[in-house]
Amino acid sequence: MFAGFRKDQRHVNGVDIAYRLGGSGPGLLLLHGHPQTHVIWHKIAEQLAEHFTVVAADLRGYGDSSRPAADELHVNYSKREMARDNVELMQSLGFEQFSILAHDRGARVAHRLALDHRAAVQRMMLLDIAPTLSMYAQTNEAFARAYWHWFFLIRPAPLPETLLEADPESYLRSVMGSRSAGLKPFTDAAFGEYLRCLRQPGSARGICEDYRASASIDLEHDRADIAAGHHLNLPLRVLWGAEGTVGRCFDPLKEWQQVASNVSGQALPAGHYLAEEVPEPLLAEALAFLR
Repeated sequence: MFAGFRKDQRHVNGVDIAYRLGGSGPGLLLLHGHPQTHVIWHKIAEQLAEHFTVVAADLRGYGDSSRPAADELHVNYSKREMARDNVELMQSLGFEQFSILAHDRGARVAHRLALDHRAAVQRMMLLDIAPTLSMYAQTNEAFARAYWHWFFLIRPAPLPETLLEADPESYLRSVMGSRSAGLKPFTDAAFGEYLRCLRQPGSARGICEDYRASASIDLEHDRADIAAGHHLNLPLRVLWGAEGTVGRCFDPLKEWQQVASNVSGQALPAGHYLAEEVPEPLLAEALAFLR
């Protein structure tokens, strides 16, 4: 995996952010989702590196990045702070401007990053999400059943952390394996990395705080942007799985059109984990849009 890439970390915004760096050309930041790490990109990273300087980062609380302490208002895991981590990471690597390809939780970080640091982001592709505020506002029984972890992980500490830490592998297999494709898209090496990182001390806290922030302070930030008339103006491409929950429960393109002025998108023949389920179609989309 990641032939030609080097693995390193940078101290930015008060935390250590782990990343892999490879390729040459314009900067491209890759951000992963829950409960995974930057390894989700292993099937397309080398091909992307033929056209970009690829930076595949671990979000704070995940992978080999720092796991800051929890705080009462969940500020430490707000998407605003997580966005700042990655802007400073890219700046430290020499990129004042860059594009983003992001999935799941990473796509929520990317959304906030593009709002808070407009001059930094050139183009952005987001995978299998609708805006956080619209997803919470439109939650119904079908969504709650499929995305049960959204509501489990935001319960007050320490209950979710205690249960997750008791059996990380069962949690990983349940969350990832219960989607439309089961566990088939994940190689043994990739799954082993996800499990290794989930077993690290503080991982459960980081994951729960990520979700608690999304259900509280992140919504406050989103509502403030909407009230102020702040929209995304950069070229935005959104992709979702035709067999996934997001496409079934929401109209992703319509929802993004409410908060972005230059957005296109479509479904791909997959479930939630596009980079590992349909790497070739995703790569084609990414190269067509991001270059």
